[in-house]
Amino acid sequence: MMHLLTSPEAWAALLTLTALEIVLGIDNIIFLSVLVARLPAHQANRARQIGLALALIFRLILLSLLFWLTGLTAPVFSLGGFDFSWRDIILIGGGLFLIAKATHEIHAAVEPPDAVEDRASGRNAFLLVIAQIIVIDIVFSLDSIITAIGMAQEIEIMIAAVVIACAVMYVSSGPVARFVAEHPTTKMLALAFLVLIGVALVADGLKFHIPRGYIYFAIAFSAAVEFFNVLARRNQRKTGNKT
Repeated sequence: MMHLLTSPEAWAALLTLTALEIVLGIDNIIFLSVLVARLPAHQANRARQIGLALALIFRLILLSLLFWLTGLTAPVFSLGGFDFSWRDIILIGGGLFLIAKATHEIHAAVEPPDAVEDRASGRNAFLLVIAQIIVIDIVFSLDSIITAIGMAQEIEIMIAAVVIACAVMYVSSGPVARFVAEHPTTKMLALAFLVLIGVALVADGLKFHIPRGYIYFAIAFSAAVEFFNVLARRNQRKTGNKT
């Protein structure tokens, strides 16, 4: 352990892996922000905390099961000349879940309020949100940890990077969730991001890799445009109030 503290290569690996884990955590933050936006304020905060705690727990559990995790990349069956592993199956299932969830939320946002039946309320709604967070946490954790294994050799570096990244996610998720809840157009944009991320996960599972840089650039560009739109609307309201 001590040799890692004095190794420049170890620190470089930690910084690189931490930055990558934070970027990969953007997916998790967007999904959490969309889900908790439909809960009352006190439940939304609890759900967000539980979701991020579960994200950390799942990542640490998967890191402790490196041998089993490596086995998930072994082919399970072949179809159309392609070999599919358990990792591919999980990514396809998680991607389809994200697409279906985001599409449902878009439909609920577009339909008039009296045309949307939302039977889940109170404790049931809270438990439903937690269940959905668990499902997607497993998918994102799997992808995140497999990436970490490919980049670092020392388990201590992987654990430190995951813990730091989850701490950054915890600090940033609150403001992001509040911003999404306060601006309906931002929520719609976040749902579009989830569809995009879901398509990327399904593509990965089908052996068609979409470079994440393209996806994150699209997200960053769209988020920047929406940020300026929010500022412009705020300035217009202030100008209207003065007149």
